[in-house]
Amino acid sequence: MTTPFSETLRNATWADHESAESGGYLAELMGGRLSEHEYGEMVAQHYFAYTALDGVSRELAGHPVAGRFVFPELYRERALERDLVTIYGPDWRARVTPSKSTRTLVARIHQVADWPGGFIAHHYTRYLGDLSGGQFIRMELQKIYGYREGGGVDFYIFDELGSLPRFKSDYRARLDELELDERERQRIIGEVRLAYQLNTEVLTDLHRTVRTAA
Repeated sequence: MTTPFSETLRNATWADHESAESGGYLAELMGGRLSEHEYGEMVAQHYFAYTALDGVSRELAGHPVAGRFVFPELYRERALERDLVTIYGPDWRARVTPSKSTRTLVARIHQVADWPGGFIAHHYTRYLGDLSGGQFIRMELQKIYGYREGGGVDFYIFDELGSLPRFKSDYRARLDELELDERERQRIIGEVRLAYQLNTEVLTDLHRTVRTAA
């Protein structure tokens, strides 16, 4: 019996996932050792990455394969804008810039936009994480900074999805329904691993920034 692709993908990339979540920046953030503006540095980098990912999603909405992974209710750009207004005020756009590692991530998202598997790899890497461990991060940030819905942690709030476990189960079912030969399966796995690496480098840059400022 063939192992479902969602299970193969998870098992093959779990170490990369763990590495991405164990970075020094997140440890500092979850430990309550960063100022609100230092937290805002991560929100800003998310804004540039998700503006790219959401933009590609809109372009691929009608694609017969990639389009099955386009969910407008997942789009994060507006939520991130609310968070940035809360953190930095109405002039937030003048205060945020993409880091070198974020620019590299954004470039890769655009580079693979014409390959359905590449888009799915980056979409999966970000959103399944946001809907899982990201929910724990949200609860901790609410305790640390006192945020409520309406700005600060809106990025992590997915009320439009309804049941998150049900949505994630449906998402994995869509992965399992992909018609992939072994070469394409391995290619997507490789891209997910690269996506984790690129996202980890963003966090490494953030950690370097906050340590320099300390």
